[in-house]
Amino acid sequence: MTPLSPSLVERVRTTLADAGAEPSADRVAAALRSAGQLYGNTTVLALVDELRRDTVGAGPLDALLRTPGVTDVLVNGPEHVYVDSGRGLERTTVTFVDDEAVRRLAQRLAAAGGRRLDDASPFVDVRLADGTRFHAVLAPIARPGTVLSLRVPARRTFAIADLREAGTVSAAGAALLRGIVAARAAFLISGGTGSGKTTLLAALLGLADPAERLVIVEDASELRPHHGHVVGLEGRPVNVEGAGAIVVRDLVRQALRMRPDRLIVGEVRGAEVVDLLAALNTGHEGGCGTVHANSTTDVPARIEALGVAAGLPRAAVHSQLAAAFDLVLHMRRSRDGIRRLQEIATVEAGPDGLVRTRRAVAFDDTGHPVTGPGAAVLDDVLGRLDESEATQREAPP
Repeated sequence: MTPLSPSLVERVRTTLADAGAEPSADRVAAALRSAGQLYGNTTVLALVDELRRDTVGAGPLDALLRTPGVTDVLVNGPEHVYVDSGRGLERTTVTFVDDEAVRRLAQRLAAAGGRRLDDASPFVDVRLADGTRFHAVLAPIARPGTVLSLRVPARRTFAIADLREAGTVSAAGAALLRGIVAARAAFLISGGTGSGKTTLLAALLGLADPAERLVIVEDASELRPHHGHVVGLEGRPVNVEGAGAIVVRDLVRQALRMRPDRLIVGEVRGAEVVDLLAALNTGHEGGCGTVHANSTTDVPARIEALGVAAGLPRAAVHSQLAAAFDLVLHMRRSRDGIRRLQEIATVEAGPDGLVRTRRAVAFDDTGHPVTGPGAAVLDDVLGRLDESEATQREAPP
């Protein structure tokens, strides 16, 4: 069949929109006749499919979003659509008729998430009903046209064994991670966007004692650990009236009243860092979360910036950080597309009171561990497990 011309599709769409009619074979055929044109059944049905894609789901992006392994779908205007399947960005053959078609899809997805997207509010960030994170910026603010970014929720939760098989962690790394969780160490997972921070965190939470209560706070729900006692709290953006927002900081405070054995903040990126640091300094062991940073050495500066922006003095940020967290686990994405655990570092305060991280173990691309200057402190952290087991053996029945 000859490809449908953009002008034909737009003409039929306008006719149906003016009549307030849904696309059906009869209505599309009538719209074509009213324009003085006759087409066969094949063209009519193709038009119906094309128009329905404009009103259902994610339109031409649906097939990409359903493709196994796809984590991100990116649209840069009508002619450039990319996906990330773990091998870096790859251009697809999917295109839109024009930028107006991209804009219509963006506005429909935003409305489905209860948000407004127009020239007065030209960008939006919202979670869709299926868990997909959707972000859009309209042209001409964005170029080469309206830009869409869709982050696909994980379709499965990986266990440590799965991460070993995928090359994310080695046998030595897996053993260390099991010890870190069992010792109830508090840790942050750092890394860039798409480096596998959330995937690793979910796998580690699955290692927690089944008797523990995990309370997870997220801006948008992504963590689905394999654990029998998980309570999740999710933030909420403003609605179309510009009200009703629920921020992560408020949820962290609520979580502290819910008797968590482990308090988890999916991504530390705002004022919630103040309440998280306070919580981990008041008897809440085993807390954890993720943070965007280029390396473990950048994490203290990142936390400092967030804490100071929230009104906490610099000295207080570093003092609480040193007492709150034991370790930083850093993830990176290699050039071959594989997400790997690169380093485990300790969190230590220096003579000047400022926190620095020290490399305890680094892993090369084969997963071979190389110890660093922080190895002794890491051994002390892991030694808590032995102390806990000894205490239990000595406790009276």
